[in-house]
Amino acid sequence: MTSHSPGARAGRLDTARPLVLIVDDNEKNLKLARDVLRAAGLRTLAATSGREGIALAAERMPNLILLDLHLPDMDGTDVARALRDRARTAHIPIVALSALPHHLGDSDRMLAAGFAGYLMKPIDVGEFPEQVRRHCGPARA
Repeated sequence: MTSHSPGARAGRLDTARPLVLIVDDNEKNLKLARDVLRAAGLRTLAATSGREGIALAAERMPNLILLDLHLPDMDGTDVARALRDRARTAHIPIVALSALPHHLGDSDRMLAAGFAGYLMKPIDVGEFPEQVRRHCGPARA
């Protein structure tokens, strides 16, 4: 009798689901975003610092990076620039995820830093998965 483990089946299916890297030092915000995205069928990775996020992005090549602007070790715009400066991660869309209000003029600064978009915290759990999907690149293994 041959059986297939749920992990093996899930592994094959996972390559079709976008992988989202969430970089946020606030444990509650990170857990909420992760849980909402997973419930919506997306795969997630988590990092709590800029350096950890840069390393995970290069290692795992997510379809999207959700990046808090205020991290303990680096400013989010510096993280975005570092990701853009690396050939391996330059193509990955990065979306700012912040509790700071988005002001006129911030868009130019965000675009210059390499952000593809901006989402406000606290997230709207009903809209968040679709907002994230709109920014995802093609799914990878």
